Amino acid sequence: MGRRRAPELYRAPFPLYALRVEPSTGLLITAGGGGAAKTGIKNGVHFLQLEQIGGALSASLLHSHDTETKATMNLALAGNILAAGQDASCQLLQFRPQEQETGDKQDGADSQEQGPRQRKGAGAAAETQETGAATQREGVELNVENLQSVQTDFGPDPLQKTVCFNHDNTLLATGGTDGFVRVWQVPTLEKVLEFKAHEGEIEDLTLGPGDKMVTAGWDFKACVWQRDQLVTGLHWEENLPPLPDTPYRYQACRFGWVPDQPAGLRLFTVQIPHKRLRRPPPCYLTAWDGHNFLPLRTQSCGNEVISCLSVSESGTFLGLGTVTGSVAIYISFSLQRLYYLREAHGIVVTDVAFMPEQGCGRELLGSHEAALFSVAVDSRCQLHLLPIRRLWKKASFSSSLHLDNTKGR
Repeated sequence: MGRRRAPELYRAPFPLYALRVEPSTGLLITAGGGGAAKTGIKNGVHFLQLEQIGGALSASLLHSHDTETKATMNLALAGNILAAGQDASCQLLQFRPQEQETGDKQDGADSQEQGPRQRKGAGAAAETQETGAATQREGVELNVENLQSVQTDFGPDPLQKTVCFNHDNTLLATGGTDGFVRVWQVPTLEKVLEFKAHEGEIEDLTLGPGDKMVTAGWDFKACVWQRDQLVTGLHWEENLPPLPDTPYRYQACRFGWVPDQPAGLRLFTVQIPHKRLRRPPPCYLTAWDGHNFLPLRTQSCGNEVISCLSVSESGTFLGLGTVTGSVAIYISFSLQRLYYLREAHGIVVTDVAFMPEQGCGRELLGSHEAALFSVAVDSRCQLHLLPIRRLWKKASFSSSLHLDNTKGR
């Protein structure tokens, strides 16, 4: 029996490093590239329309935005504005759907007789066919505009590693190799705050309600900040049995809501071994109280090194990707693993993102409770589906009845 595989939604003509899903329109946004090296590998941001066709989720390319010599390594989304980390800079992009005209103004009647005009940029449509995705949809176009750009990292080898909008999308925070957090006004990108958060690189950061920020660095620390004031450091191992004799560092951090608790807030972090060993120790996933930042639960999540983390819109599910290409979904309240696909990509998973549960997301989910998208350096975007839990219970109950009946024969 062959290895189970996830549906491949899309294959880009370049390595993929980041993705986001826009909830109101069902746009899947992927980004990456080959960088400045003259290898012939392009750099770009691709906008794909998600839709249900024949009971299955599919993606069609709406627009391919060329980022010239810069690969996009990280993304944040606020409405119709994207913050794209490109080398040591953050580039803001604004996208607007618009109806495609079906004919030229001069001869609109003749064009209508011939049917809808093909989308502008036929090269992009041809490119999509070559890479295995559906062709662009007719009748809808996407206008993408470059807004402001600013350098956000100033280390010896500068690189922006993470970017995040605040809760009302008026500010965005960036972190990179120089260990500084910088906060910028949106959309002018005027700097409003700058402070040293870590000795060495900032691996990840997340912004929560009340202007609280959590940062994870290569100095083995994760810190909670109120603006530029340190509130507390996180200590995930305090109430655990003795751990393997190897240092751990924080790889990822994300805030998430508590389902059915309007004021409930959680923080989730991933801890990985700092050094790669021949017999790797486990990685760990920790849930924290999002108000007092005390650890609530820590769970081992296997020996594969975790590369990325995502929290679903409702806070119900956690998505993980690994450096060996595996993808997993956990339930947030118990940190129990619900889904696992070993080496789905076969190479490092660079980003994961859940289908939003509001907007058109509910319709796109169909008979599934959650859908997780994953991208990797292999240029593929894959889909990982989680059935509605009552269906699991029904299947489990039916299986148990079958086993009981078999035993009684």
